[in-house]
Parts: sequence; structure tokens; C-alpha cells
Amino acid sequence: MRILVLGGDGYLGWPTALHLSDRGHHVAVLDNFARRSYDDELGLQSLVPIESLHHRVQAWHEVSGRRLELFVGDLLDAEFLLDAVSRFRPAAIVHYAEQRSAPYSMIDRKHAVYTQHNNVIGTLNVMFAIAEVDCDIHLVKLGTMGEYGTPNIDIEEGWLTVEHNGRTDRMLYPKKPGSFYHLTKVHDSHNIEFGCRTWGLRATDLNQGVVYGQQTDQTGRDPRLATRFDYDAVFGTVLNRFVIQAVLGHPLTVYGSGGQTRGLIDIRDTIECIRLACENPAGAGEFRVFNQITETMSVADIAKTVAATFPGNVEVEYLDNPRVELDEHYYNVVHTGLIELGLQPHLLSDTLIDSLFAVAARHIDRADLSLMRPTINWRTPANRP
Repeated sequence: MRILVLGGDGYLGWPTALHLSDRGHHVAVLDNFARRSYDDELGLQSLVPIESLHHRVQAWHEVSGRRLELFVGDLLDAEFLLDAVSRFRPAAIVHYAEQRSAPYSMIDRKHAVYTQHNNVIGTLNVMFAIAEVDCDIHLVKLGTMGEYGTPNIDIEEGWLTVEHNGRTDRMLYPKKPGSFYHLTKVHDSHNIEFGCRTWGLRATDLNQGVVYGQQTDQTGRDPRLATRFDYDAVFGTVLNRFVIQAVLGHPLTVYGSGGQTRGLIDIRDTIECIRLACENPAGAGEFRVFNQITETMSVADIAKTVAATFPGNVEVEYLDNPRVELDEHYYNVVHTGLIELGLQPHLLSDTLIDSLFAVAARHIDRADLSLMRPTINWRTPANRP
């Protein structure tokens, strides 16, 4: 298949492109390098050093013998995007190209507006490019489990059958996102569903949980192919922060009581889910939703798992929670679609032992401890980075 990966320079986009290429697909990557600019803006850096995208593409050709096509530009430039899609003529478009941080979107008005405009308008431009070039192009869009929030009922895979006053209907599952970033994903889902229903587009919306891990079979072949390892309080995940704190011998910092429950998925499973979705496309006019997680854990349980698997003493420190979220809640997620397509999940405890501690230890001299404390408060509309 010909597959265009939007956001192909990012934490997930890059290893996805390599995985698809390694499985024999003809892959192109498109990026505007905005993610790298956020590092410059906020004074951040990936724990693992990463090469420029051009050097990565060349390294992949040297290592694998396979070529990746490259498009450099912005989804907000509709004419550029239309030209890229017209020239490459993909069978599937994998869409990662959005500002992905909830804390970043909550810094202040400027960052909230930027996130909404960049994400929602960019996705609309992707939809219109598909509609103009070929409605059979399958859009594989990365959503988030954060779209749902934490409802007191089971979370179905995107759709819910509702009975009201004796009548029954099937509708999109109600959403209660927890940040301006998560709101953009909700807007995307509604816009894409509209495009499927109205124009006959075919789309798969992957509501993904927290991704962990840094190495895949492909990125591990050469240091030049490495993807990001973010641990800071703005773009990092709680798990990455815990791993670095454990390696440093520092307490693991849990927000609140740690009772917040989240869906998790290994990066190797993420890229495999993308492959499965691409190779088993949605039907014409179908808005298909998969909940892309493999296990659920509370933040406190994640901390316990890190402590139990790390070969040393680990303490836990509880901080005031800067986010507006329930400390404890019901959380039961249906996630059968990708398993039925053949996904064979990895587990968190295995990944910690296999790679994360070792990766952190190799690059621990690059860790900046000041970046791991929360500085953005959800209750304050004018934080300053």
C-alpha cells in the first residue's frame, strides 16, 4: 500500500513510518517540525537525542534499503497539502500531525487558541484533500481516550445505543474531555464522522491511551533511528517521569492520591495497531472507532509497578494535583476491535524490564530535574511557560 504519515517526525509518527515501511508498504512522511519548535519555546529536550528528519530518512535507507518519501510543510496550508496528497496518491493517510499536549493547551489563551486552530483546521484540510483527490483514501486518525473523560458507565468503542422514551438510536458516545487539547480531538471526531456520513469518506478513529516505550524493532537497529523520550511536565508522560525519577533515586511524584485510572499501550502495539487499521480499512461511509489500549491502571498502580520492577529502593511523593479531574472514578473500557484484528499486546511490567530503565540510564546525564515539576495549573487561565 501507499501510506502517507502526517506528523512523521514525531514520537509516534516516526516509528510508525518505519514499521509500515519494514512491512513492505510504500511510505511517505509529512511534517512541519512544530514539535521541535515547542522544545525551543519551552526549553525542553528529548532524553534520547534525535537526528533531523532528513538524516533519519537517509539512515533508514542505509539500514533497510527502503526509501521514505518526504514532504515538508504545514497542514494549515491547504494548497500544499492538496498537492502532496495529489502527488503521492496514498491508499491510506495516518494522521498524527497535531499539537498533542494537554498541559501545553492549558498554558494560556494563546496556547489554547493555537492548539484548537492547528488541530481542528489541519484535520479539516486533510478531509477536504481526501474528498477532492479520492474519497476512497482511508483516513486513520489518532484520537485519544481523553475524549471520553471518566464517565460512570462503561466506555464503548466510539458508539452508544441509547433508549429514550421508548425509542432507540445509535449515536456517538458522549464526550467529556479534560483540556483544550482533548477538546480538539472531540471536534475532530465529530467532523470526520460528518465527512463519512455526508461525503462517503472512510475513516478509523483510534482513541489511544497513554503510550509508553521508546524502542521498536526498527528504531533499535541504529541510534540514528531513535524516537523521542519525553519526561517533562508538559509533553512527557507520567510513566516516563517515574522511570527517570527511579533511575536517579528520586521519589516518584504522584498527582493527588493517584487514583486516576488510565488506559495504557506499548509503543510497539501502537504502531502495530496502525498497520492493522491500514491493512483492514473501514468501509465507504464508515466512521469506525477503536479504543486503542491494552491494559488499564491507576497512576498509583503505575508508580507501584515502576517501584516493583526497578532494581533498587523507590519512594513515592504525593503532590497537589494541578489538573481538574476526579481522584478516583469508575473506568471500564471496551477494547476488542484491534484484538479481533490480530493485535497481540505487550504488558507494562515486561517493557519496563526490557527497555525503559536501560534507555533512561544510558541518557540520564541529559535529564533536567527542573522540568519534571508541574508548572501549569488547570484552574488558572493565564499560566506562563
